[in-house]
Amino acid sequence: MKNLQTDYLDLVLLHWPFGNYYAAWRVLEEYYEKGVIKAIGVSNFWPDQLCDLIHYNKVVPVINQLETHLYGQQKAEQPWLTKYNVAHEAYAPLGQNRANDMFAQPAVQALVKKYNKTPAQVALRYLTQRGIVVIPKSVHENRIMENIDIFDIHLTDEEMASLEALDRNLIMIGNSESVDRVESSFHWYDKK
Repeated sequence: MKNLQTDYLDLVLLHWPFGNYYAAWRVLEEYYEKGVIKAIGVSNFWPDQLCDLIHYNKVVPVINQLETHLYGQQKAEQPWLTKYNVAHEAYAPLGQNRANDMFAQPAVQALVKKYNKTPAQVALRYLTQRGIVVIPKSVHENRIMENIDIFDIHLTDEEMASLEALDRNLIMIGNSESVDRVESSFHWYDKK
């Protein structure tokens, strides 16, 4: 906080369910209770991990940040997030250029033409209309402005269904159930 020149943080996420994340969560709870952190959440927690964390701690995460995009829509996770009143935030909502054909899908292209929007705008509108928080990464001002310009359209139920049908349950960036991911996190911590 000293480096940020602030005396509080708006939101802090526990990034992976690895190591002694219970101890880490309890430290976040202490800072939350002191008002030093205004909200705490998690990232990459699957329903079983999230449920376990909630039932054995005091503070329910305000948000769970999951890789979520047209090819990996995390539909199975949504009922659990809703049950515990945890917001769903998409990271990599545009796939981080790892699924090059995602935006070329006929369902996406039909909506691009109908609404005069970019494929990225169609994807972001689909996610926000599902109630998912999206924060697409960009350093280009024109793309940042484009990513915000999605609220002047409303996709119909049929259009939503056409995009929902693109789900492949695909995780392209990071899977906390992957042993390789767990092992690589140990090496990262060992370097610290």
